Amino acid sequence: MAKFVFGMNQSLDGYVDHLEMRTGPALFRHWLEHVRDLTGSVYGRRVYELMRYWDDDRSEWSADQQEFAAAWRRQPKWVVSRTLTSVGPNAALVSDDVEAVMRDLKSQLAGEVAVSGPNLAQFLTNLGLIDEYRLYFHPVVLGRGKPYFAGPRPPLRLVSADAVGEDTIRLTYVPA
Repeated sequence: MAKFVFGMNQSLDGYVDHLEMRTGPALFRHWLEHVRDLTGSVYGRRVYELMRYWDDDRSEWSADQQEFAAAWRRQPKWVVSRTLTSVGPNAALVSDDVEAVMRDLKSQLAGEVAVSGPNLAQFLTNLGLIDEYRLYFHPVVLGRGKPYFAGPRPPLRLVSADAVGEDTIRLTYVPA
């Protein structure tokens, strides 16, 4: 059975915004290793559209960025969206019967499946499908944006806290 994990970078005041928070070399390497080890990823539309950046090769990329792009392209992706009509390579569009598709993925796959996107994570939380929450706090305050928790925070139990990268703290929780 797969383990569904919702983990994202966020500000100290709880907002997620990939364009506002920069990832240093050590944290980028952490995300590279994370993506390399995943069984797959489930994306909400907005995060998927941001991540499509990695579908293109760019001459200015570092070796780590090239490696991240290759790992991201290799992994299977499921994109939950009612508005998209197509998705890129190695991705499947999920627009109907999302609950059934997610339950099938969870029961049929083995390993860790990343869940990306606060609205999608809230939907899966309400269904009891998220096994772990990883909150990566950056030392910035945004004061606006999309909150990590798109709805009421579920009852959680802290299982670990550790430094990741140059200035990021990861708190890992499981449903209480």
